[in-house]
Amino acid sequence: MERPSLEINLPDTHEEGKLYVVDSLNNLNKLNVCPDGSEHALDEEENTDGAGENAAESNIRNQCFFFVTFILTLIVSLALVSFVIFLIIQTRNKLDQISSKLISEKKNIEELKKMHNMILKHLNQSGIKE
Repeated sequence: MERPSLEINLPDTHEEGKLYVVDSLNNLNKLNVCPDGSEHALDEEENTDGAGENAAESNIRNQCFFFVTFILTLIVSLALVSFVIFLIIQTRNKLDQISSKLISEKKNIEELKKMHNMILKHLNQSGIKE
């Protein structure tokens, strides 16, 4: 048994004409859609065989750069927060020292007022007037 051939012979000139028209339309579309500089970028991407590899390497490089930047930002933020906490603790200690001094000075002033009042009473009782 012989099988009939399923091949259809089309004239090559007609196919070449279709390809030429499609290619021309693609070029026209590139000129209308793409700005001046990006047309060359599209041509380079089509012509290079390792464009996918370069894009993958660039993507990995960008991710690494982002990760390193993120880690550095976290470290700097942690250092700043630690410094602010240190300053808050130091300020609280200074305020505690100042308030304890003020309380002791207040007690001294009250004792001086009492002594002044006692001296005035003693002078008034002794009859010495100014």
